[in-house]
Amino acid sequence: MPRDESPDHESLSKSARKRAATALQELGVRLAELPENELDGLDLPETLLQALHALRQLKAHGALVRQRQYIGKLMRHIDAQAVQDKLAERKRRHDSEVRRFRRIEQWRDRLLATPAEGTAALLREYPSADGAALNRLLERVVHERRDDRPPTATRELFAWLRQLMTSLP
Repeated sequence: MPRDESPDHESLSKSARKRAATALQELGVRLAELPENELDGLDLPETLLQALHALRQLKAHGALVRQRQYIGKLMRHIDAQAVQDKLAERKRRHDSEVRRFRRIEQWRDRLLATPAEGTAALLREYPSADGAALNRLLERVVHERRDDRPPTATRELFAWLRQLMTSLP
């Protein structure tokens, strides 16, 4: 639908229309920053996808400005709310993954700082955890730190904790 035919075009002030156009342009720039596989999953028109790919390639300031404006123009023809909803869902998933990762790091750090208390607390919270395997891993960590070796066992401890915390609901 051409701009002049939209029902609320006349009711919006010029400033409001400009703010809306700028918001769409900024949304388009955020889209250009997404990884390729997520961008393809958004079901965007081919012309918009090509414009987003082109934006990634440009280096000159003037060319970037023009390309952003072009993306903003193309964004007016799609359902921006659906795209924003998908981006919000992506952010929620990312934030959830970051929280889970931090929780694993906190458990690892607690186990390394106070092995006995940390192990007891972990086994209380996760009763199905293999305490013997955890103790063996912690012992290997102590030996590798004492011998000043690379943190292989520490990484294995992290992987073990990640497996434990993702296998449970």
